[in-house]
Amino acid sequence: MKFVDEATIDVVAGNGGSGCASFRREKFIPFGGPDGGDGGRGGSVYAVGDRNLNTLIDFRYARRHEARNGEAGRGSDQFGAAGADVVLRMPVGTIISDAETGAVLAELLVPGEPVLLAKGGDGGFGNLHYKSSTNRAPRQKTPGWPGEQKKLRLELRVLADVGLLGMPNAGKSTLIAAISNARPKIADYPFTTLHPNLGVVRVGPEQSFVVADIPGLIEGASEGAGLGHQFLRHLQRTQLLWHVVDLAPFDEAVDPVAQARAIVAELKKYDPALHAKPRWLVLNKLDMLDADEREKRVKDFVRRLRWKGPVFAISALTREGCEGLVRAAFQHVAAARHEVPADPDPRFAGEPAQEPPR
Repeated sequence: MKFVDEATIDVVAGNGGSGCASFRREKFIPFGGPDGGDGGRGGSVYAVGDRNLNTLIDFRYARRHEARNGEAGRGSDQFGAAGADVVLRMPVGTIISDAETGAVLAELLVPGEPVLLAKGGDGGFGNLHYKSSTNRAPRQKTPGWPGEQKKLRLELRVLADVGLLGMPNAGKSTLIAAISNARPKIADYPFTTLHPNLGVVRVGPEQSFVVADIPGLIEGASEGAGLGHQFLRHLQRTQLLWHVVDLAPFDEAVDPVAQARAIVAELKKYDPALHAKPRWLVLNKLDMLDADEREKRVKDFVRRLRWKGPVFAISALTREGCEGLVRAAFQHVAAARHEVPADPDPRFAGEPAQEPPR
């Protein structure tokens, strides 16, 4: 299935049905009185997060979603039926914003929780609604109210605890395949990964975390080189970043330290908040080095990079050092989960709960 993480759609709620002006007409009942019912409300459009979906491809081709109008009221005290609601199922982690103003309307973080996108119009009043002791034969009626119409922009940001960052062919896909149940495409040429991959890492009984692998960055990504920055948004919800570095590149002219600095520079250009996230250095492909040269190469790399954070030397191919990396990451993620409040995004703090579908 093609991975799609952006889409623009139109949502149209149903209009309310018109009220009815009617009087009871039956034999031997000369003054039957008003019996025109109210119109039914129009259907609303809701969005629901579905953990079984991982792409917005359904909304790339089906761009207009309309709810049904409410039925008009009728005589004999008959009220119009309400229009059916439309429920759009989207991947968990989708951000819904107004395409015209850019305002964020909702963020789907809880599976199954409905979010109102466009409210259906209320039904109009029939003349039965206006009957009173002083107004015994009302002829007033009102039309239904129109439903809301919006042009929405959908943006998917995958929900993951740990994100992998690095140059193409640094071994990110091999690493996520070694530690999780993900099976990404792996080959000996750059840009093998063309879309984000998610993998669940099992540490123990009821102990796990999610790792996200994105296509590799290269220097000049902010100007559109390679695949650019288009997939970096998928790392913005992570608690920890693993900066994977190829410690033994095939081309001896390539300097791993220069590549690592280029990645950090591109990360800072894209989003300073993402650059400020906890980041661990993961030096990969130890199996390509002689046993007596590994420690020296690692120390030299850390010294030249002037790195002060955690360092893990591993071989994703042979899984050497991966267990220690995984356990340390789980401890970090578990501690971060307890510190994160129930609503981590201040944009939605204090907002009232949306009306659930009826």
